[in-house]
Amino acid sequence: MTEQTTAIAPTDQARAVVNLVLDGLSSQHSRRAYGKALADFLAWHKGKGRPALSKALVQEYRQKLEADKLAPSTINLRLAAIRKLAAEAADNALLDPILAGGVKAVKGVKTAGVRAGNWLTKEQAQRLLNTPDVATVKGLRDRAVLAVLIGCGLRRSEAAALTCAHLQQREGRWCIVDLVGKGNRTRTVPMPSWAKAAIDAWLDVAGIAEGRVFRAVNKAGEVTGEDLTDQAIFDVVGECAAACGLGHIGAHDLRRTFAKLAHRGGAALDQIQLSLGHASLQTTERYLGLRQDLTSAPCDFLGLRLGAEE
Repeated sequence: MTEQTTAIAPTDQARAVVNLVLDGLSSQHSRRAYGKALADFLAWHKGKGRPALSKALVQEYRQKLEADKLAPSTINLRLAAIRKLAAEAADNALLDPILAGGVKAVKGVKTAGVRAGNWLTKEQAQRLLNTPDVATVKGLRDRAVLAVLIGCGLRRSEAAALTCAHLQQREGRWCIVDLVGKGNRTRTVPMPSWAKAAIDAWLDVAGIAEGRVFRAVNKAGEVTGEDLTDQAIFDVVGECAAACGLGHIGAHDLRRTFAKLAHRGGAALDQIQLSLGHASLQTTERYLGLRQDLTSAPCDFLGLRLGAEE
């Protein structure tokens, strides 16, 4: 066996394999997260003298991440990226398949309980929505951004990709139709009337009739470019949250807020799942922080008993 099949040593080879890993990911968010994870790992790997990629080496790296007090979810994401790196290297004859199998066998870190993330109360969400200065072009845009994140539960990448063609009426109400989300799943998302009003106010002042809904706005209040990046969406949320005293709130927290407020308002769990585009109902339940209640269970509401008349 050659040295080339026992370690990903040359920088060019490592970069090429990283690109293969990232090219295989459909989500821009995943590509960004995996890219950072692999960059950090390869920097550590270089500092170790670029030893052979093996199960023992990845276990050592996991111990290092744990010593750095990283969250279990962060550690597990980084390990997932390294596993994918090893698999791609093996597929391209840059790593012995046996060593790649050893890397794949490295276990992740156990999580204690369910990490549901943050969400806002109804009062906090309303305060955030009212924060942008709608006397300005930027303020109208930012309010519309917040409206689709809170009112429709979109991911920031989905908000960035939103086009005027997505906005259509279905069964007498405005919806975001044929939205392609995570895992290339396509869904239709109903819109509250106030979210549609916020979008209309922005589109009207921006003079936008087609193409991407959200665009960059310069300091002079002029609409520039043809789109707005998902990082810019993230920045809009952070800026508005800080302005109204909510501290560090991310765009994904507004997606959780949509789910939480909808559920508390009486929306059916399966309909929340459909709006969010979750493949699994369990994912939606984690967003809501639901726990099984054995004192008041669904079976208590059936209205049946033994010996009851038909």
